[in-house]
Amino acid sequence: MVIVEKIYIENIPLLHIVKQSLKGEQTPFVMFVHGFMSVKEKNLHYAYHLAEKGIRVVLPEALYHGERSKNFDTLQMSIRFWEIVLNEIKEINTIKQYFEANGLINREQIGLAGTSMGGITTLGALTQYDWIKAAVSLMGNPCYTAFLKTQLEQLEKNGVEIPLSDDELAEQMNMLERYDLSMHKEKLKNRPLLFWHGERDLEVPFAQTYQFYKEIMPLYEQSPEKLSFIVDQKAAHVVSQEGVKALVEWFERYLH
Repeated sequence: MVIVEKIYIENIPLLHIVKQSLKGEQTPFVMFVHGFMSVKEKNLHYAYHLAEKGIRVVLPEALYHGERSKNFDTLQMSIRFWEIVLNEIKEINTIKQYFEANGLINREQIGLAGTSMGGITTLGALTQYDWIKAAVSLMGNPCYTAFLKTQLEQLEKNGVEIPLSDDELAEQMNMLERYDLSMHKEKLKNRPLLFWHGERDLEVPFAQTYQFYKEIMPLYEQSPEKLSFIVDQKAAHVVSQEGVKALVEWFERYLH
């Protein structure tokens, strides 16, 4: 039987999903980060399928979302987008340390994944943590600085006044460079990485992510099976059942 429990780690709310028979055992481990303006509960289907394969899963709540909401509107949240992402990158390390300290995870079997903002978080985290052994980005984008420029252009196009000075924007751009996987491709270190993205996605541009995938293909020449990009020609910004299945199979292959 798969169980779901709500726990708090240093005030971070998260759902912990695991087979009851494995609850106190050391297991493979996946952290799955939800998307922008979403909540942790919306990804329980991923966690259930992974838990059935003997993988322990946690679904953390991102800053200003769900239980941590400050009732910001969409624009107020958009302005805080990168604050949320960078905070999440920091917090996944806190979560991992908790489960490690309690002897519940095998440090050689840790995966990270997410949808949209969660996929973006996943790709940025690969620049920071060697302990991530396999990763899956669903509708994510590794090109932090290029994506910030796209976001700013979109806001401007929609007639939204950005409440940040040029200096503040430059500072944010500089800060993001450290986490921009397109600027630090060497940090991939041949780790298994799966992308799923819809070609019709207007929220997280497909082209930027696919271009990055093509650029890193030579890095995986010795083990091409560890890099995969599933293109859904009909999908917009919603993950198909095929994407869910591919994620589960990826972690089953690379974390066991």
